[in-house]
Formats: sequence, C-alpha cells, structure tokens
Amino acid sequence: MDKTANARRLRRNQTLAEKTLWTLVVRNRRLGGFKFLRQVAIDRYFADFVCEAAKVIVELDGPTHEGREAYDGRRTQILALFGYIVVRFRNAQVLADPGGTADDILAVLRSDRV
Repeated sequence: MDKTANARRLRRNQTLAEKTLWTLVVRNRRLGGFKFLRQVAIDRYFADFVCEAAKVIVELDGPTHEGREAYDGRRTQILALFGYIVVRFRNAQVLADPGGTADDILAVLRSDRV
C-alpha cells in the first residue's frame, strides 16, 4: 500500500480521541489560526496531526502505545531530525479534557521554540 492510500485509511479509521481532537480543536484553523493536517507521512512514519508552519506534531497515544515507550522515543528523535517538535497526549486526556489539551498544544505553538 502506498503512503497516500495508507494515510487515507488512517484518516477513515481514526480513533475516538483523534476524531475528538480533529473535530473540536484543530480542524479549520480553530486553534489560534494554525493549520493542521492529519496522518501526514514524514520519513517512514505517519504523524497524527502536523502543523507545518510551526513544525509541531501532535501524537495521541492509546493502548497500543503501552510498552512501546522506547520505540516512540526513537520515533520522536527521528522526527526531531526533520525539525519537528513532538508533543504527546494520552487518548484519555484528550477525551476527558479537550479544552485543556487545546491549551497545552497552543502553548507549544506559541512558544519561543517555534
């Protein structure tokens, strides 16, 4: 499967947390006017949400990430080599407090780093 087809599949089969973050927080420049894309291919990975202008990736971690901290750490390091800062949130946090998650993302977007 090519990267475009895989990205489309991931967008169609998004988790509830991904759907919540996309719909309530980042879609249509809702978060501080920053544009986000979903399931963007970067190197050999697919980033959940990417703001190219700020070089920020938002990753949502659910049960499939448990026990994969080392893998996720390496992945974050590789994405950093491409100039991105990666911020991670647990699915439960997004679902319980989408507004607080939005505030946390906006703080990163507006930080001196970007």
